[in-house]
Amino acid sequence: MSIGEKGRARKIPRSSNAMHRSGSRMADITIHAVLLMLVIITVFPFYYMLITSFASYEDITRGDLRLIPRSIDFSSYALIFSDDTIPRAFITSVAVTVLGTGLAMLITTSAAYALAKKSLPGRNVFFTYMIITMFFSGGLIPLYLVMKDLGFVDSYLVMIVPLALNTFFLILMKNYFQTLPASIEESAKIDGANDIVIMFRIVIPIALPIMMTMALFYAVNYWNDWWFPMLFLHEPDKYPLQLFLRKIVIEQQMSSLLAQHSVNSGRYYSSQSVQMATIAVSTVPILLVYPFVQKHFAKGIMLGAIKS
Repeated sequence: MSIGEKGRARKIPRSSNAMHRSGSRMADITIHAVLLMLVIITVFPFYYMLITSFASYEDITRGDLRLIPRSIDFSSYALIFSDDTIPRAFITSVAVTVLGTGLAMLITTSAAYALAKKSLPGRNVFFTYMIITMFFSGGLIPLYLVMKDLGFVDSYLVMIVPLALNTFFLILMKNYFQTLPASIEESAKIDGANDIVIMFRIVIPIALPIMMTMALFYAVNYWNDWWFPMLFLHEPDKYPLQLFLRKIVIEQQMSSLLAQHSVNSGRYYSSQSVQMATIAVSTVPILLVYPFVQKHFAKGIMLGAIKS
């Protein structure tokens, strides 16, 4: 091979590497552009909600909403907190979410730990009955009759007890418990620990990722629930925040409150701004929970998805 041919042979890999790097950069740019677009699509509704909730009555009526507001008006938030309805509903939702999540985690963890034991008598029968509830239900009328017989109508318990066990979450946690080495429990039993001590002092600390993930799922379910309160609560003083929000946004029950406050204060309020402020108050608290459990979220859901 001549000197010229050797030079040309050496140049070919350099050109190929340059094309490879160029293709990789284009792929990275495309991926980042698509992800940026998805972030904008996801974040913009929340941003629009906030700028609308802080907009003044004049800006709303003129249609002068801007991406960067000229001024910030807190009158809509002052209005919804001037009446004790929304604060009371907010406290109700917080209490129901905290108590319900704690009860749901206790029931789900105990049931999943028991069903993960192959030595449990009737294990397959219990698990089959739980699976059936994922696909079939008795219907609305039998549900109402059961709740009435239990005394849950017009009771705070109707927002807590019916959601205390989710079969899908139970399956995820059961599958995770089955992946734990049997030697851990055997060692604890040799030291004299019973099943309850093993579950609370050994298994639950090991299962912290999936526990935090399931707790987040249950908290979101309790916080967003409005269906059971709408069916079984007749006293407005017991309404949670989500049901009150539904009445504001869908049933348009804010008009009388706005008219009353306009007469008393001598200023006008925009129903759209008040609605967005109410949505913000009901959305932001549950969003603040995510940063504390985000590090456990992906790991926990993957661990629970392992096939038993």
